[in-house]
Amino acid sequence: MRVRAGAAALWAGMCVVAVSGFLPSAAAAERVSAAPPTGVREGIEQAVADGFPGVVAYTRRGERESRVAAGLADTASGERARPDQRFRIASNTKSFVSTVLLQLEGEGRLSLDDSVEKWLPGVVRGNGNDGRTITVRQLLNHTSGIYDPTTEPEFFAPYLERQDRDYVYTPREVIARAVRHKPLFAPGERWNYSNTNYLLAGLVIEAATHHSAPAEIRRRILDPLGLKDTSFPLTDPAIHGPHLHGYDLKGQDVTRFSPSYDWTAGAMVSTVDDLARFHRALFAGKLLRPAQQRELLTTVQFPDMRAAYGLGVQRMDLPCGSGPDTRTPVGVWETDGGGPGFTSISLTTVDGERQLVLAANVFDLGADLRNGESIPRSTGLVKAQVAALCD
Repeated sequence: MRVRAGAAALWAGMCVVAVSGFLPSAAAAERVSAAPPTGVREGIEQAVADGFPGVVAYTRRGERESRVAAGLADTASGERARPDQRFRIASNTKSFVSTVLLQLEGEGRLSLDDSVEKWLPGVVRGNGNDGRTITVRQLLNHTSGIYDPTTEPEFFAPYLERQDRDYVYTPREVIARAVRHKPLFAPGERWNYSNTNYLLAGLVIEAATHHSAPAEIRRRILDPLGLKDTSFPLTDPAIHGPHLHGYDLKGQDVTRFSPSYDWTAGAMVSTVDDLARFHRALFAGKLLRPAQQRELLTTVQFPDMRAAYGLGVQRMDLPCGSGPDTRTPVGVWETDGGGPGFTSISLTTVDGERQLVLAANVFDLGADLRNGESIPRSTGLVKAQVAALCD
């Protein structure tokens, strides 16, 4: 799942190729630990005061990087939040998936203009759905028109009503539920964020490589970049190792939650440091050939969209200040994620010189499904963004 309209407004609106040129150990040696930019700590502390149990952040300006945390990782034990703790990254997963598919295209193993039917015969068919008319590219930029059943309260009844947090959906079960509905529009006609798109994208990876999608993500991205705290659980409802606990708006601990329904749409677990390292490599062009890098960053935008959407990443202008303090907005590449107990955002300036990765341990799935606000309302998050990324 991603941070949908209400939560996204709080985060930002109110406010093998591959890795041959990227040597993580050398890159890390060049970086210098520094104090966080003025205002970042104050912003996340305000967010905690406004209702988030804990917030953690990574910032980078040039080669100077910092980490900061506020509040609690676990309200029951009183454990403090720390920047090294893991959390569910939800839809930040999608940029890992799009990167693998772009690498496969660069290797000549598929084309983003291939039809879904070519790789997944018969999977998208019926009720007006036709995989012959949908391309892999349209999956990645959400212009396929395929319905998303994870927007339905009924879909999450096993978890939220029956309290079976270990309940398992398979990707093909979710896709089958999606194609029981008519498409929302003809492919390419409009834009609609649909987790089904990225479940199909994961199956395309498996069809093209004959390996599991998580294995390809590990082989192509996690291991080469040294992302040792990043994992891709399939059905395990627990987060292992040092981690933030996740909560809903009532303070209920929802850390234990099967990631199966989200798979390649949002099942991964990571840290702010690992997400920052991945996105630094990605937006610096270290993971893709030039032609595929251009495709990654080629966006679509329709009138009802808050940002321009590329392939698993968004391009937006971050407001810098308000009123008499208004400054020129900063262009950023963004990914975000919101799912049971956790919300996060990763921002990289277009010039690659600054980064901010923020994670907080509240996301109320039930409220989100009712189109309500899923995280506490706080201007502290925006203050942290402005402090980290604006001049």
